[in-house]
Amino acid sequence: MNKPVFDKSKLPSRHVTEGPERAPHRSYLYAMGLTEEEIHQPLVGVATAWNEAAPCNISLSRQAQSVKRGVSESHGTPREFTTITVTDGIAMGHEGMKSSLVSREVIADSVELTIRGHSYDAMVCLAGCDKSLPGMMMAMLRLNVPAVFMYGGSILPGKFRGKDVTVVDLFEAVGQHAAGTIDDAYLHELECVACPSAGACGGQYTANTMACVSEAIGLALPGSAGAPAPYESRDEYAFESGKAVMDLLARNLRPRDIVTRKSLENAARIVAATGGSTNAALHLPAMANELGIEFDLWDVAEIFRSTPYITDLKPGGQYVAKDMFEAGGVQLVIKTLYEHGYIHGDCLTVTGKTIAENLENVVWNPNQVVVREANNPFSTTGGVVGLRGNLAPEGAIVKIAGMKRLQHTGPARVFECEEDAFAAVESRSYNEGDVFVIRYEGAKGGPGMREMLATTAALYGQGMGEKVALITDGRFSGATRGFCVGHVGPEAAVGGPIAFLRDGDIITLDAETGSIDVALTEAEFAERKKGWAPKEPDITTGAIWKYAQLVGPAYKGAVTHPGAKAEKKIYADI
Repeated sequence: MNKPVFDKSKLPSRHVTEGPERAPHRSYLYAMGLTEEEIHQPLVGVATAWNEAAPCNISLSRQAQSVKRGVSESHGTPREFTTITVTDGIAMGHEGMKSSLVSREVIADSVELTIRGHSYDAMVCLAGCDKSLPGMMMAMLRLNVPAVFMYGGSILPGKFRGKDVTVVDLFEAVGQHAAGTIDDAYLHELECVACPSAGACGGQYTANTMACVSEAIGLALPGSAGAPAPYESRDEYAFESGKAVMDLLARNLRPRDIVTRKSLENAARIVAATGGSTNAALHLPAMANELGIEFDLWDVAEIFRSTPYITDLKPGGQYVAKDMFEAGGVQLVIKTLYEHGYIHGDCLTVTGKTIAENLENVVWNPNQVVVREANNPFSTTGGVVGLRGNLAPEGAIVKIAGMKRLQHTGPARVFECEEDAFAAVESRSYNEGDVFVIRYEGAKGGPGMREMLATTAALYGQGMGEKVALITDGRFSGATRGFCVGHVGPEAAVGGPIAFLRDGDIITLDAETGSIDVALTEAEFAERKKGWAPKEPDITTGAIWKYAQLVGPAYKGAVTHPGAKAEKKIYADI
């Protein structure tokens, strides 16, 4: 292969490697063992969210070495660095969850600062746990240097008494334990086998949802989202991702050439078709913000409503990411959606080819039961739907994949934080038919917009998951199931209608018509608003306080900066 010629005078790294005035800068690079040739090649940031917090991220450092080998063999100079991640499974059910959504912004910001500060020319980003995936992709779109994303891979399913299990089975077992239906020994046996390997949670929760998005939106190599983290094939995808970013650099093909309004629509399709996480309705608008494209909750919900639900994945179905990979992976889902008119095939991808061109050799696999063809769906509406009404003028969202009932009317049971709601579940001090209302858990009011999996899973464990509903201005895990409505906006902290609910108010939820209403008149709302003041947040310093000062509404992605609309200069063009 002929060695590519890169014009350093047009690349950001010229600011640290070229000319006599950069001798001090080059001395640092020599100190790390780089040769003169390597210093004058393009510098490629290899960003990971590696840490020892959880199995989601533990394999990323290994995969980064393969990325670096791919970059080096394609005449680039890789520079590895890490950023934070907050693992939701460990942060869940306590104050730690207030850090989760905030971490998405910190990840994007820290990657941006590293690339800017060291003038890297391109980047490969690897992520394993929920918020690190959109955080990395947001940074790629913000900086707009040639870039490739790669998912670290899912965990293998645990084996418990002859069946596959995930960590969600454990969260639900907590509820069973509280209800007295299982004992300490059963719970301990399950916790010891539920998570048997490296990798992110195996169901179609947030990590696997956003991994599917990475392929559908064009930022990841086709097939790279599928293999579980322990598989050696992940290292081959990592190597190819390193080579691919150098090809993109040679072509000057950038993330904003790839991700367009139509690409975002493709991403929303894959979420709906797979019964993915409601968190995608936060992350896709946040990614759109980095492009200066208007793409809010209602744009996402409209696509969800018109997309067939075609995969039998947990939590609404039976299977996990490993099963979908073995059935044909994300490309199989994209293929059938494309063949039936749901996917824009002309969108570019990091292969340099279009979605349609990438699909040419993908053949439908009839010998599997995980994915249905798009003309034979489980339902004609996607697994996630948007709601709107007098209780949520800015909207709300619910995951309906696997739900048996799509309407619920009942009296409100109001809680000012998740801990109070969880205590009510543990003590069984609620009634069948109730609508749990958990407020002051929004992005600004929480602060941090916590997920409520501990509460919803405990309800299921008590056998009440189908008999009550829950609404919140906070979020739900991608693993949540049941009539659980999140992102209710405006949130309580800014005086949204949810702030004025009282115990006993009759709430009606309808996932078929897309409505969320409370039986209160405008006059009754006005009366309740008199003398109202928001609840004081309990975190008033530090990173979470700073986030609360900047964060915008959930329906626009809960972002903290104005995005590309306010941009005067793109980093890639410095």
